[in-house]
Amino acid sequence: MEMKGKYLVTAILLVGTLSVGMCSNGWIRAHATYYGVNDSPASLGGACGYDNPYHAGFGAHTAALSGALFRNGESCGGCYQVRCDYWADPKWCLRGAAVTVTATNFCPSNNNGGWCNLPRHHFDMSMPAFFRIARRGNEGIVPVFYRRVGCKRRGGVRFTMRGQGNFNMVILSNVGGSGALKAVAVRGSRGKTWVQMTRNWGANWQSSGDLRGQRLSFRVTLLDRKTMTFLNVVPSSWWFGQTFSGRGQFL
Repeated sequence: MEMKGKYLVTAILLVGTLSVGMCSNGWIRAHATYYGVNDSPASLGGACGYDNPYHAGFGAHTAALSGALFRNGESCGGCYQVRCDYWADPKWCLRGAAVTVTATNFCPSNNNGGWCNLPRHHFDMSMPAFFRIARRGNEGIVPVFYRRVGCKRRGGVRFTMRGQGNFNMVILSNVGGSGALKAVAVRGSRGKTWVQMTRNWGANWQSSGDLRGQRLSFRVTLLDRKTMTFLNVVPSSWWFGQTFSGRGQFL
């Protein structure tokens, strides 16, 4: 059957929507497992670079995302509300339960039909998060719905200084709002211009130039395009390995 004009466009949009399991109410179909760890801080870090999600402000409710969601680290720090599809799996899903998780890790494809293979949307959740929506005793996989939600954080955005010498790297965590970062720029107190940083990996952002002995300000653009500035959030006495926090102002 031949379709032309707007009818062809409509058909393409419908196919694209169905391929990711979009529901009419904005929820997206996916699946979830858990990676079998307890709530020990040392066991919940991952590919975003958050050594300790408790220290980063995320707590125990974290998840590793499949490649379709992780997007090479662009989703790091973002928040997702996940609920089990009780009507599809009443044996293992808790009815009406939902949990909000922070993306901190990557669930890699195994090239053998694995749940994290492209183009599947999958959450490999921490044990504390998984059992907020699924019954104990389930060691398998459950169908879920999810949607992106705003992140609610306390204590301000955290800047952990990494790198050495003229190589500067900072990891940002505990970011509210959309949580995930689109761009980061830095400015030393001896400079007048913002220097755009590039994503090194995960939530780690890098720049070159000697910033030691300077107060540092950051301009942070979130995935939803909102921009915040943190003026002199890092004192001139900073050193690699230290973490500082502050509240930004929206531009």
